Amino acid sequence: MNKKNLLVSFLTIAMALFLVATVSANEITSDYSVTVDGIDSVGNEISVIAGETITIKVYFEADENDSDVTVEAEIEGEKINTDAITSPFDVEQGKDYRKVLTIKVPYELKDDLSTEVTLNIEIDGKEHKTELTEIILNVQRPSYNADIKSVTVSNSVEAGETFPVDIVLKNVGYNDLEDVYVTASISALGIEKTSYFGDLVSLECDGHHCDDDETDTASGRLNFKLPYDVESGIYALEVEVTNDDTTTSVVKQIVVKNDLEKTVIKSGDDLIIVNPTDKVKVYSIVVESPASSSDSVVVVPAGSSKTVTITPNAEGEYNFSVSVFSGEELVSTIAFSGSEEQTSVTSPIVMLTVILAIIFLVLLIVLIVLITKKPEKTEEFGESYY
Repeated sequence: MNKKNLLVSFLTIAMALFLVATVSANEITSDYSVTVDGIDSVGNEISVIAGETITIKVYFEADENDSDVTVEAEIEGEKINTDAITSPFDVEQGKDYRKVLTIKVPYELKDDLSTEVTLNIEIDGKEHKTELTEIILNVQRPSYNADIKSVTVSNSVEAGETFPVDIVLKNVGYNDLEDVYVTASISALGIEKTSYFGDLVSLECDGHHCDDDETDTASGRLNFKLPYDVESGIYALEVEVTNDDTTTSVVKQIVVKNDLEKTVIKSGDDLIIVNPTDKVKVYSIVVESPASSSDSVVVVPAGSSKTVTITPNAEGEYNFSVSVFSGEELVSTIAFSGSEEQTSVTSPIVMLTVILAIIFLVLLIVLIVLITKKPEKTEEFGESYY
């Protein structure tokens, strides 16, 4: 029985040694080194910045010949993993190799200024594979970083409408942010608004020995009023957060609708002047020669329109323009062109005279015809006696 147990133990040990030898033989390398952003991973505590891209360099000597070899790096976060892999290559035993990878550090720092993540590196070939020692990285927040958590605005707004833009900020940097300002603008329309959002701490108060008013999050609203004459289209709304240490910006697209884009509309020889605003507007009409207008100054009530008639004072071909001003601001310039035929205006007396002359002429012709017509001869009869 003891001999049998001894034999089993011997076979078990032999099998284990065989497996260890097999695993060892399957290693693609036993001599390697790794640097992260130029820092040797052995004996150093490496710190990286959340959200940034780091460079990993792997140096190794091949213990075996192999093909389709890749080097893969993976950062294991609490919720997010990121990885990178090289293209396949071949290795020869005894030769040295260097491979470079870039990988993004996940951003998972919500209530901490820093945390640790694990960097795993694997060299994998068709026949052999080596898993390198796990590398612990210390991930820190960026020194100064204001994150724009949300920009809430209607997707579609009407010309002349006042609409709100709601903004939420959070300090996701390592340090506090002082005197934070938010500027929202639509540069294509020349509209800009700025608001003061105050100070944002890096970590909110935990209830012990700190000010309860300190916060790492702030929200605010900016109100915009669109011009009444803005053209329909898609416009970029840019929100920029600044203080003395950092600047962050995002862009949102908004659709602007305008059913009545033009204040001055040409209709034949008339100009229709529209006031879509909520205030009375006074417009000046300036007409080039040779033309005139029925009004030189037009007062248009809010939300209504007025018609101005333009008269070309010319014969034949004409070209001129009419400019409409609101105060000193040029609202619109409308071009007129065409031709004016010469027409004669006949008075009723002249017309009556012409008609009577025609009637007289007709009667005269009839009279002449009657006078010049010869009378027919009458047949003479003689007397007869019986």
